Amino acid sequence: MNASSSMPDELADMTYHDVVQGARDLVPVLRSRAVQAEAARVMLPETVSDLHRIGAMRILQPKRWGGMEFDFVAYIDIPMELARGCASTSWNVVNLSIHNWMLAMYDERAQADVWDKEPAALIAAGIAFPQGRARQVDGGFVVSGKWNFSSCVNISTWCMLAVMVRDGDKVIDHRMCLLDQSQYEIVDDWHTLGMRSTGSMTVIAKEVFVPEYRALCMYDIRGGDTFPGARGNPNPLYRISLTALGGHGIAATALGNAMAALEHTLALVKERSTNYSALKMRDQQIVQHRVAMAGAKIDSARLMLRSDAIEVQELANKNVILDTQKKLLYKRNAAYAASLCTEAVDTLHKVVGATGIYQSYPLERIFRDAHALGAHISLNFDAQAPSWGLVALGGKVENPTL
Repeated sequence: MNASSSMPDELADMTYHDVVQGARDLVPVLRSRAVQAEAARVMLPETVSDLHRIGAMRILQPKRWGGMEFDFVAYIDIPMELARGCASTSWNVVNLSIHNWMLAMYDERAQADVWDKEPAALIAAGIAFPQGRARQVDGGFVVSGKWNFSSCVNISTWCMLAVMVRDGDKVIDHRMCLLDQSQYEIVDDWHTLGMRSTGSMTVIAKEVFVPEYRALCMYDIRGGDTFPGARGNPNPLYRISLTALGGHGIAATALGNAMAALEHTLALVKERSTNYSALKMRDQQIVQHRVAMAGAKIDSARLMLRSDAIEVQELANKNVILDTQKKLLYKRNAAYAASLCTEAVDTLHKVVGATGIYQSYPLERIFRDAHALGAHISLNFDAQAPSWGLVALGGKVENPTL
């Protein structure tokens, strides 16, 4: 299924603030569709159309290909707003927008293969390198593997698949291989606790030839302008390290999801404080404390994510190459911000009490989504924090893609 459509002319002059407002305006619409979307386990066609209309997936795409080429902070602010309505929708926008960002780093021929035909093409991915394998042949690579968690692959016409290139038993390269939809199989196995409407299905490729220009070397996108697409896309946006900052978008999804939990909880508490009972809910000190604590964690997470995004853009503008400790700091921060958001949702879930177990009440879905998205390796603080701590203490981290 091809759900893509070319960018309408009226989007050509759309500003960052226009897209943020467009995302904000979609919040009540996404909330009204959430139950239906969960049942479908994919983004609804009308939601895909709305996202195309406001340009949400094209915020990091080069202008010369019809995108908006916004500063990196858009990768925080727009998913954050969308997640207030539906975390799954936000998650998919994060993935689709970052894949446009990545494609700008590929060889010019790969960009043309996708965007000459359809500037608004949707690109999915399978990002776990151990799940893919490749061997080098004349002119490119032969790729095989099975990648799970490929979000919105059901509506994408392309997929970027991570592989380890081996020479015998030795790993000699890490590549993101760009395949069109005729070259892989989709397995509809997305039955999950949360994030149900992301359509994050499994992708299988078997002995597929990928020309070298469609196989982006991960060592070229660790920061700076060494990537193949640098000449055509000189904007400092594309010099930002993918490995270091890629997780910030899904952390923004966690943030918007927590913001929604706070909004719903405040509305519920206010409603229960206007009845005729002797004890109003808002007058209970434990309720005040928990709401305040959750709000403080949400505000802290927002400040951390936006500060990182603004700072890394400024550094890229100056062509500063991040050192390992700085890259690990950003990865630590994204995971910590997401952890704060999960804690906030858990706290608010306790405030609403038994109401929170009903599927008819939004916090039930928000609670499930918080824990499902928080399982992503980029948002796991236990996985991300030690590496920064080790380097800060004078140790070394071996990660060829960092």
